[in-house]
Amino acid sequence: MKIIISPAKKMNIDSDTFAAEGMPVFIKDAKLLRNAVRALTLQEAKALWKCNDHLARLNYERFQHMVPERGLTPAIMSYEGLQYQYMAPGVFTTEGISYIEKHLRILSGFYGVLRPFDGVTPYRLEMQAKLSVNGCKDLYDFWGDRLYKSVVDEDRIIINLASKEYARCIEKYMQPGDRFLTVDFGELSGEKVKQKGTLAKMARGRMVRFLAENGIENPEQMKEFREMGFSFREELSGKEKYVFVREESSR
Repeated sequence: MKIIISPAKKMNIDSDTFAAEGMPVFIKDAKLLRNAVRALTLQEAKALWKCNDHLARLNYERFQHMVPERGLTPAIMSYEGLQYQYMAPGVFTTEGISYIEKHLRILSGFYGVLRPFDGVTPYRLEMQAKLSVNGCKDLYDFWGDRLYKSVVDEDRIIINLASKEYARCIEKYMQPGDRFLTVDFGELSGEKVKQKGTLAKMARGRMVRFLAENGIENPEQMKEFREMGFSFREELSGKEKYVFVREESSR
């Protein structure tokens, strides 16, 4: 069983909490992407990233001076988004760390697939970026089915805690016999479940923590998740989707 999550835009450098262990599987491809970004002008890079001037200059300089083998932070500690804050990997137990090493994979537009303790350096390159490399029209085309092949394991179960932008890289290539289980978090609005981006990111992080702390190996056990006021709703769920709804009293 593998769990997939998205990266976050904001990154930091932290070599104190944990040491980086090894390099990303697709480091050669990351270097190709680095060189492609380096070849852009600042204005072209800004358009690619769709960000303000300050962030464009910061990330342009990062790419110009990037040496992928230096100044490395374990991937799980490098991202600062809400999902990572609510996962709180810095205080995982030894058992929890072993669990995420085995089961958790971070999808990345730049690195492809990351194991939790792969060494990374700050970058900005979202999967949906229209970067043309080696005749490929964008990053989805560049990565193709390689991320799926890297993630899927012998039991062929993938727990999807990633955003649609990143889940697409895996789901598109699923084969007969695979199980791609998406986990949704939301609130009831009439008879429909409404997802709120901020709340969903928080809940995804807490779900990863729940899985790791409890050593979950069977998706059925995920239904016991009861954090942040969420509970599993059988009548809204199915084989390919688990739906957790937040109770009104928790809002």
